[in-house]
Amino acid sequence: MSTANPSIQATRRGAPQGRYDAGVVLSAIGLASLGLVMVASSSISIADNQQIGAFHYLIRHVVFLSLGVVLACVAARTELARIEKNAFLLLLLAFILLLLVFVPGIGMRVNGARRWINLGVSGFQSVEVVKLILIVYLASYMVRHRESVHASMLGVCKPLGVAALLVGLLLAQPDFGSATLLLAVTLGMIWLGGARLRNLGLLAALSMPALAWAALFEDYRLKRLKSFLDPWADPFNEGFQLTQALIAVGRGEWFGVGLGASVQKLFYLPEAHTDFILAVIAEELGFFGILLVLGLFAWLVGSGLRIGLKAMERGQRFAGYCAFGISLMLAFQALVSIGVNLGVLPTKGLTLPLISSGGSSVLMTCLAIGLLARVSFELSRAESAAAQAVSVDQQDEVPA
Repeated sequence: MSTANPSIQATRRGAPQGRYDAGVVLSAIGLASLGLVMVASSSISIADNQQIGAFHYLIRHVVFLSLGVVLACVAARTELARIEKNAFLLLLLAFILLLLVFVPGIGMRVNGARRWINLGVSGFQSVEVVKLILIVYLASYMVRHRESVHASMLGVCKPLGVAALLVGLLLAQPDFGSATLLLAVTLGMIWLGGARLRNLGLLAALSMPALAWAALFEDYRLKRLKSFLDPWADPFNEGFQLTQALIAVGRGEWFGVGLGASVQKLFYLPEAHTDFILAVIAEELGFFGILLVLGLFAWLVGSGLRIGLKAMERGQRFAGYCAFGISLMLAFQALVSIGVNLGVLPTKGLTLPLISSGGSSVLMTCLAIGLLARVSFELSRAESAAAQAVSVDQQDEVPA
């Protein structure tokens, strides 16, 4: 026999109910589904040639995507107030993760770069979680120092200084692509937080020489820039990746050569299942495939920005800034990856979110999507509570 208080049960039944934004969930599912198909198509020949089993990379991608869904569900059920409370501790964790890659026995060197932490069964790229942590910290900072960000240069310099320290550690690995992405997201969030364009413009002008030096200091970065400007000048060496990607894009024409029928993925196009997966999509699905990818990302990012705006209007500033930051991160990373594949930007080691094969990227992108879904849930719950309050007030005004 139940001894629960009926009034408590009634309160729970009448409590404001939230829901997750359909645009975020459906667009993420669409991108992940397309990614599964294209990872399978682009990796089978590579895995078979490496004699590790034709479906090795597909199985690996499914495992990480499944774990990512679990992380997304955890994030979607975690109160934002709890995350905001621990923002500074998370920032300390970000610095620790970036420093661990330099510790012998813990950090892993792959292709001359120290970007991974050795977890035994797999490597983990620490910058992927650092991106999300920085967004959470910046959101917390701008809630606490909103007036300072609006009014003074110092209020803008402090979060940029934190980002600059993280960027310095990334350049030491080296990882110029992720460093640039962090700076872009930081500037975008500060601008959306109300910073004056004059202050941001002055800081950008002052930082340009340092960024130019970082881009041109290393010989391999200078070679990438030269090959980007004219890949056909050295199509079998420095310009090989880009020329093969452009050939794949050109072969696709309007509707592609057919799913699984790509020629470039057969050992011509390096990193066909990771950094250059969009080139395979363009070859097999054509211009229609590129439009599909762009449309899904536009839906996801647009939903995130819309949620952020609504949250700001309701005074849920931490939630709004988190939504802005995640949307900017996904938009910038997708645009860079697409631009590299189409020859519009110099080659960078950035994956296409939710589509490219890559364990760390898949896990953390799913976690970011879960956090964005949580923002939409708490916003919906607040709207439901407001609607209930209006309904109660209207009932109280009705004469007996």
